[in-house]
Amino acid sequence: MSTATAPVEKEPMVLNKRTIILIFSALMAAMFVATLDQTIVSTAMPTIVGELDGVEHQAWLVTIYLLAMTIVMPLYGKFGDMWGRKIIFLVAIAIFVVGSFGSGMAQNFWELIAWRGFQGLGGGGLMILSQAIIADIIPASERGKYMGPLGGLFAISSVLGPVLGGFFTQHMDWRWCFWINVPIGIIAFVIALFALKLPSHKSDKKVDFLGIIFMVAATSQLILVTSWGGHDYAWDSPTIIGLIMGTVVAAIIFVVVENKVSNPIIPIHLFKNKTFVLSTVIGLLLGLGMFSAMAFLPTFMQMAAGTDVTGSGLLMLPMMAGVMLTSIVSGIIVSKTGKYKIYPLFGTIIAGIALAWMTTMTADTSMVLIGCMIFTMGFGLGLVMQIIVLVIQNSVAPEMVGTATSTNNYFREIGASVGTALFGSIFTSRLADKISEAMQQIPAGGAGGAGAGAPTTDSLTPESVASLPGPIHDLVVNAYADALAPSFWYMVPVFLVAFVLAWFLPQLKLSDVAGMVARGEAVYGEDMGGPSRGVTAGVAGGASTRVAGGASAGVNGGASAGVAGGTSAGVAGGPTRGVDDGQGGQGGQLHGQRLSTISVAEGRAPEPGVDSGTIHHGEPTAGRVEPGADPSKDQYRLK
Repeated sequence: MSTATAPVEKEPMVLNKRTIILIFSALMAAMFVATLDQTIVSTAMPTIVGELDGVEHQAWLVTIYLLAMTIVMPLYGKFGDMWGRKIIFLVAIAIFVVGSFGSGMAQNFWELIAWRGFQGLGGGGLMILSQAIIADIIPASERGKYMGPLGGLFAISSVLGPVLGGFFTQHMDWRWCFWINVPIGIIAFVIALFALKLPSHKSDKKVDFLGIIFMVAATSQLILVTSWGGHDYAWDSPTIIGLIMGTVVAAIIFVVVENKVSNPIIPIHLFKNKTFVLSTVIGLLLGLGMFSAMAFLPTFMQMAAGTDVTGSGLLMLPMMAGVMLTSIVSGIIVSKTGKYKIYPLFGTIIAGIALAWMTTMTADTSMVLIGCMIFTMGFGLGLVMQIIVLVIQNSVAPEMVGTATSTNNYFREIGASVGTALFGSIFTSRLADKISEAMQQIPAGGAGGAGAGAPTTDSLTPESVASLPGPIHDLVVNAYADALAPSFWYMVPVFLVAFVLAWFLPQLKLSDVAGMVARGEAVYGEDMGGPSRGVTAGVAGGASTRVAGGASAGVNGGASAGVAGGTSAGVAGGPTRGVDDGQGGQGGQLHGQRLSTISVAEGRAPEPGVDSGTIHHGEPTAGRVEPGADPSKDQYRLK
């Protein structure tokens, strides 16, 4: 045996309330600018594209950001699990801030598009890593109290974005829509740099470059289909058909690649986990129904109420209030009771009822009544949005939290893109028919003739509608309402399917150990229960033994034995099994490796006074359960 000195391990991070609050503050700031930037451009877009001569290609302002953000989501999740999240989180903030500054300095349209895409590469990381880091520092049993405010923050930024965009455009300069991210991003970077004391890893696993290539190819083509279809190109045009075929081919090859490589970007075995699959599909349906239903509502409210671009955002405040209320309250209750299944059930059915209620809207519906409708929608969504993320993180091994979180968000964004495209196509088709019918109601010679001043669906904006003659204005607003409201019926079944799936969500016990503690990378401070919390485990005979690094050892007929760094070995009459990143390792991978922790061999308890030893080689345990196949065995099992 080699006499080489074992490397000195770093002291585990101490998680106390002050540290958690500082980290959470940095995450909140990062999440705020990332979500704000998805909506702040919407009200400023006409001014931006007009000044930079990009009216014909204005959709690219939104498409490029969505495309870049969606593509990198799985990468940030996987790389964070492999190498640690701090440095990657700082890189994401830096990319986002630089992209924001460059976007504000752009002198022509395509320069702005390039910077906007660069900004999206950072924005995707901020959203994913923030959620994953929360799972690292806060146990699932307490995470609801923190996920609730994040859901509320998402609602605030979604509504505040259009308001700020309109304010900057009208009273300052549209470039401040991007520059506002710079000071907030710098503050988040500084806090994260000093407070985010997360460990880094040295992974010897190969990066799945082939999987990345085909994932990017499939995602890019799908986003382009949903962005261009029915707008820039007809759905049956060669361009759209070619992109659809390319998406399918790339997706099939991606699945094949992920099944064969040793370290896939999106591990296929995750889809053997019932809780993960159900939660991810619910998230996808939520994105499909929510974003598609809300995409056209602000424009209608501007037309019906005659408000300006700034005021239109304020009309969405009831929805924000509903999301905030139920996100925070449900999070607190889940933390106290440990029960979560009821909230997706109630949330999906309430959102579906709200959507059905919105089908009754007309041009004469009062703003107060519309406010009640969208408050109800927000009330339902708030019960689901963050709970689903919590359920997914709780259903996988701590080494897989980043990958699972990013995969869930990835499919939700895919759902949002597809849903918005489908709903937009249905609505636009109905709108063209309704406007054509409305124009036929104008008497010949009235208001300049039936065809005079008649708008097309392509030129239909709140500003153009407001400038129409009185009779035509009323007809167009009525036509818009008659086209929009019934279209919501197409989205109601989406929430009903999500409701049915929520019935089958298993009610798992929420872990009371944070991810970093489960992996042996941190211990709790005295104000969080002390170092003994979550780091002890039963040994044969019921005794308890502390393990270096905060992991735990259970030695009794096949229990798991935690070793420093979060690796574990199954002990059943002697055989050992390495577990790395939530996947079944090979028996004997750790043969002869010197560890600065207790040793476990042949099912024997550690000897008194021994704090180092060797894990001996053995055959893999027969019939072991792979991670993802049984969610109950993927919990933070360190008790």
